[in-house]
Parts: sequence; structure tokens; C-alpha cells
Amino acid sequence: MPVTNQARQSQLLRRLRADAPLNTVELRPPRSGLSYADSMDVWIDMYHSIQRLVRRNTFLFLTDNAVGASEEENLAHLAANLASDVPPSHIVPFLTCKHSLEYCLMYAKRAASRGFEALTVLGGDKSVGPPRCVDHARDLRTLIREQVPTLVLGGWANPHRDVEQQIDFLTDDAFSGEFYLTQIVSHHSIRQVEQFVEEARRREVPYPGVFGVFLYRSANPKTLARLRHFFPVPAEELTREFAAGSSPEDICVRTITALRNVGANKIYLSNLGFKGVDRPYARIMEALDG
Repeated sequence: MPVTNQARQSQLLRRLRADAPLNTVELRPPRSGLSYADSMDVWIDMYHSIQRLVRRNTFLFLTDNAVGASEEENLAHLAANLASDVPPSHIVPFLTCKHSLEYCLMYAKRAASRGFEALTVLGGDKSVGPPRCVDHARDLRTLIREQVPTLVLGGWANPHRDVEQQIDFLTDDAFSGEFYLTQIVSHHSIRQVEQFVEEARRREVPYPGVFGVFLYRSANPKTLARLRHFFPVPAEELTREFAAGSSPEDICVRTITALRNVGANKIYLSNLGFKGVDRPYARIMEALDG
């Protein structure tokens, strides 16, 4: 059940618990192995985008290596490059279990000490990369909860999988979190999402959920096939939409609108890129407002 410690709060959690829609952004750090100059160029671009997004009161999730890709450590760059006009309260780093336990616990302590109010703690893809330090992300959240009790913690759910099992995970006392993110979903899979939302409501899941929406830039068959390794991709439907003249933002707006219509009005936008992230975001928000 939800933790009631009044000291454990965050601006994100207050917004997630409100009735109003909330649109957030997921960003990915540059891959490791870039030259110092190239890495800094990417971080500088991301930093300017983060500045502009936060000015719009947008919250950002910054990923870890949850898909097995080798990425630079997000917390170090955030602490080094974010100026005082980018409050850490608006940035929620991801932490996966695919590090040593010592590293994960130290990461959580560092995040809290540097003013970050929340972490999203995920398992990470078992099929690639290093092994998990614990069997399940909830185990790591429990350990973090014991050592860093002020952090708000997020988990994970997947509306594409067995709904009852997913809701079991969220209602288990061992969940050890205050919110959850979901796998990428689409207006083409809205019936599964609706079933998930209805079951969560029926069983009184006490945590707000943030639903993933992917910005598909094209219907390139190779790209869509590669993405299918990570989440369900409605390739045929997307191909028809692009062929009919829809823009990436048009398709994204259809998914967000469909989610709102079934009661899932908290979303995170994924795949906005590194440079000028705020521009496609602004176009999507303008289309929703219009």
C-alpha cells in the first residue's frame, strides 16, 4: 500500500495526484564511447532543451541503460551541467538494477543529496548487458526506501501483458513506490490500455500511472522492426497513417487523445531526440490545446 510518510513528497507526485492532465518528457543520455567533444556537444544541446522545457513547467525523466544500451551516467552530468535555473525537482532520473547494489544505493543517496526528489527504479532488460543486482526492481526500491526514505520512488507496469498480473504487482505491499510508468502504448492498442485502467480503478490501485507515448518519426521498416525488440509496434497501422499524410506529431496527438478518453491523462513522451527536444514537444502541445 502507499507510504504515508508526510516527509516523502515531491512536486512531481503532487502533479500526478491532481486531476488535470500532465505531459512529461523522457530523455536519453548520449551513448558512452563518444569523444569528449561530441559528448559535451550532445549534453549542451540537451541542457538547452531541458532549460526551455522546465520553463514550461514540464517534468523530465532521464533514462538509465534500461534497454541494455551503454549510456553515460546521467546523474553526474545533471549535477555538473544544470544551472540553478533548472531545479532538480523537475527532473526524475531512471535507475535500473543493472549495476552493482553498492552503486545503486550510492546513486540514490547522491540523488537525494543533490536535490532530486524522485527516482524511477526499474529492473532493466535481462536479455542484454550486465545482470541485475536483485531479482526485481521492487527489491531495490525496498532497499532504497530503507536507506533514503525521503525519495519518492516510481515503478513500472506493462498494459500489453496480463492485466490482472500487472495490477497484482501494483497492489502488492512490496511495490515500495508512489507512482509507476508504463510501457509504450498507442491508440492502436487502446483497448488493452482501457482494460488496464478499468482494472486498476476497480482494484483501487493507490498510485498514479504515467503512460508512455512514442514519437514515431517515420514508418521505416528497419526502424520499426528494431523497435519491436523493446515494445509492441503497430507497424502496419503506422505505415498507413504516414502514407495518408500524417505527421509524427499528428500520430502522437492521436495516442494522447485516445489515452485521455479512457482516463489515462498522465503521459511521458519518448523519442523526442537530443537536439531541439522542446520543438516537437511544443508542436504536440499546441495541437492538443487546439
